[in-house]
Amino acid sequence: MHSIKLETTLDWRAVAAVAEGAALSLSDVAVARVETASRIVSAIVESGVRAYGVNTGVGALADTVVDRPSQSRLSRNIILSHACGVGRILDVREVRAIIAAQIGNFSHGHSGVRLEIVSRLQLFLREDCIPDVPSKGSAGYLSHNAHIALVLIGEGTARLKGKSVTGAEALTAIGVEPLVLQAKEGLSLVNGTACATGLGSVALSRAKRFLDWADAIATLTIEALGCQAAAFDEAVLAMRKSDGIQKVGRSLRDRLAGSRLIAAAKGARTQDALSLRSVPHAHGAGWDVLGFAGAVVDRELASVTDNPAVSGTPEAPVVSSEAHAVAPALAQALDSLAVAIAQISMMSERRIDRLVNPLVSNLPSFLAADPGAGSGFMIAQYTAAALAAENRRLGTPASLDGGVTSALQEDFLAHPTAAANKLLAVIDNAEQILGIEFAAAAQAQDFKVGVASRAVGTDLLYRHIRATVPTYADDRPLGWDLEKARDLLRASPPPGL
Repeated sequence: MHSIKLETTLDWRAVAAVAEGAALSLSDVAVARVETASRIVSAIVESGVRAYGVNTGVGALADTVVDRPSQSRLSRNIILSHACGVGRILDVREVRAIIAAQIGNFSHGHSGVRLEIVSRLQLFLREDCIPDVPSKGSAGYLSHNAHIALVLIGEGTARLKGKSVTGAEALTAIGVEPLVLQAKEGLSLVNGTACATGLGSVALSRAKRFLDWADAIATLTIEALGCQAAAFDEAVLAMRKSDGIQKVGRSLRDRLAGSRLIAAAKGARTQDALSLRSVPHAHGAGWDVLGFAGAVVDRELASVTDNPAVSGTPEAPVVSSEAHAVAPALAQALDSLAVAIAQISMMSERRIDRLVNPLVSNLPSFLAADPGAGSGFMIAQYTAAALAAENRRLGTPASLDGGVTSALQEDFLAHPTAAANKLLAVIDNAEQILGIEFAAAAQAQDFKVGVASRAVGTDLLYRHIRATVPTYADDRPLGWDLEKARDLLRASPPPGL
């Protein structure tokens, strides 16, 4: 796995790469920014100027002054009190992504943590020491970040090379002592949008692969059902302006090129059902929204999201209380991508129904090898319908959840982390729905043998799934096949082209 050097800022692709195991290092310029910010905080402490979270309490306690001897204890107490997440533990790659985004935020040089903290987070990534982070809690970032910080101070739990250990055991194993936090470091470690941008980056990476597969698998279905490919002609699609539509149109044309099954079906009907004919439009919208959401996440990663932000110089320090940790645009972008992916998964379920429905498919009922004695893919379509229904529910925007916390001090919440978690859940369901379509389309193709030949592009897909999932004959639990098909989507991009 390659190494990524942080010069100015990270983008979502870099964060996703770190999530999958890439190393992350800082340039000398980035190191200098971190060290300067740390000296600025030290100067603020020396001056005694009131600064939120440095020498005051947090939240509704912002006006409560904390004396200098208690400022280190304040940092530690913030970690302990904010570590109140609940629910399932995030995947390793999700926590790695959050840590990468957090390092990126500190590297802007406006947080004020010591370089030692950034180095320790980098060490966690190198040594595969991944703190256990519950997926739910707080307003969407404070508790998640706090659970990572717990291990820095020798508390909490972690997975060290996959083995569950206490935070203290993890630090001993990688050869370091628990950190004693200084002024502001506790607040900086729980603050910002690293959680949402980290999870969002993982979701963007998964969404891109999902869209690649959605375009590919749709061609296997389109070919098996003998669709009218003229609807995908370049000149026809160019009438509607969308980069995404043009991208999907090219993908469909390339993969269906030379298909004798498509040629044999030419003119068989005036036009196909919308779940087939509008693949470029729905999938294209997904690609367009992915581009938009990616730009928003990149902008977030390039931004300072700590509160307060420090600037100026150690000689003339400036501390600014602001609301950069609030991320309405990020929440809205991730919500939009969840809607787009949910809609594509709903269209996939409709194509599954057309494959199994003998009233419209011109294929054996429910793709059964022996209809009547066997039910084939009948109930697989039920599963797809249930998952599509769940995605419709998950499509409700998290950014509209609202909420009031901290004695009316935090009376507006944007919920970007909830939006990211919800997007990941939508992708989970969508991948499985698409896996069902993949298996069903391959089964439909089995019944086309001898009618005409597939395109080279679709044959690559057919051979890819048949290397793992044989033709179904009601001879084994079908769910196993559907999960194997889904796992093919998760493991690698579509073969060929």
